[in-house]
Amino acid sequence: MGQVTILEETTMNPVSLMGQRAGVCWGADISSPEKNYRRGLECLTAGHGRVMEYVNVEMVLDGYSARVIREWYTHLGGSPTRLQASTRYINYENFPYVIPPSIQKHEQARIRYEALMEEISGACAWLEEQCRIPREDAAMLLPLGMGTRIVDKRNLRSLADMSRQRMCDRAYHEFRELFNDIRTALSGLSPEWKYVTDHCFMPKCEELGYCPEKHSCGRKPARAGQAGKK
Repeated sequence: MGQVTILEETTMNPVSLMGQRAGVCWGADISSPEKNYRRGLECLTAGHGRVMEYVNVEMVLDGYSARVIREWYTHLGGSPTRLQASTRYINYENFPYVIPPSIQKHEQARIRYEALMEEISGACAWLEEQCRIPREDAAMLLPLGMGTRIVDKRNLRSLADMSRQRMCDRAYHEFRELFNDIRTALSGLSPEWKYVTDHCFMPKCEELGYCPEKHSCGRKPARAGQAGKK
């Protein structure tokens, strides 16, 4: 089970900040917190996504697999940046790893999966300690299922866009878990974040009112002309 830690640099009141930034360009009164908040809501409901880019989100994602973090890196909109746990300097002996649910519930598969992870861990240690192989080379044995840690910085617009794809029932199960963990962590920061996560984070079918995917999960009706296609 991974863990999301929201860092203190994250914007605490995102709706008010969006309204304040928009007010500067509208020649509006930005000294009133109430007016800023109402203006921010107007921006959200009107789909003025540019102001979402002023909302900063910084967090530590810990214990998710290297595989799902590789997918996380594909969402590059809005100039996000990140640092990932080093395989040159960190000792990965007895490294944490993720077990997919399909393997976890199959006893024989789980036993063999765990045995292989232990073998990889032992091989890494043997290469370093007995053969004096540099850690950065021994780490080539590490699997994508190993747990890793990153420090991530991005904005609200990037996260909202990501939710369209990663909250879909057909997204990879660990990524759905990761994104839901982020949504839960942010929603607890303030009432404004609760509003934002409830109204801005959703799979694309909820926004569109239909499913645009070729193979739908059935949550929403298929796009006109798409039903029945294989």
